[in-house]
Amino acid sequence: MVLNPDLNLLMKLSVVIPAYNESESIPETLSKLYATLQRENIPHEILVVNDNSKDTTLEVLTELQNTINTLVVHTNQGPNGFGYAVRYGLERFSGDVVAVMMADLSDSPEDLVAFYSKIQEGYDCVFGSRWVKGGAVYDYPLFKKRINRVANWIVKVVFRLKYNDCTNAFKMYRKETIEGIKPFLSPHFNLTLELPLKAIVRGYTYAVVPNSWTNRKYGESKLKIKEMGSRYFFIMLYCLIEKYFSRGDFRKK
Repeated sequence: MVLNPDLNLLMKLSVVIPAYNESESIPETLSKLYATLQRENIPHEILVVNDNSKDTTLEVLTELQNTINTLVVHTNQGPNGFGYAVRYGLERFSGDVVAVMMADLSDSPEDLVAFYSKIQEGYDCVFGSRWVKGGAVYDYPLFKKRINRVANWIVKVVFRLKYNDCTNAFKMYRKETIEGIKPFLSPHFNLTLELPLKAIVRGYTYAVVPNSWTNRKYGESKLKIKEMGSRYFFIMLYCLIEKYFSRGDFRKK
């Protein structure tokens, strides 16, 4: 049995999922996630942040609450963007640990269970990697794959890391870790880089677990590479400055 050492209870897992115009993807994503967590008897909440969608995402989520009793729905009226939506959820989750997942079922619920098991060993964070033994990607667009590997290689070199998938959003954090890496700056997909880099720079422990990634079945990706380059660079530079010039002011006590 997986226990919270302080309360001698099962640790509650929160899953934060940002959703913008995901009416086609979200039913399958939430149904599979809920079924997996129920099967594993993991106490949880599934917190979906509707990022002011223009389609019927909110109506679909409201209907799903009739069959998924752990589903919590919030609407972020604005400002909007992937980072804002995730931050909205990270300010409102109620679990002992929290994971960020995508609404398009690109992340595997089975991998989430592995993350949940690993974090019980005492780590502050669990990071997924699609590029280690046991990891896998399916139908990954070649151009995006090349950009991903170059970007993560730069992060590895600059921060002297062994970890090779910092830009992957699919990660898990203890509640105390989330509090310790605030405040958040990123309004867009660069939040996926800000969260792990801050955790690493501030001295939080982490384990790396292989995970899979599957390209979406419906709709189109919200990530626009041409728009994000300078934003990723800004966050990397910010975390690098903190690493070498903050004199440990923000490190885990």
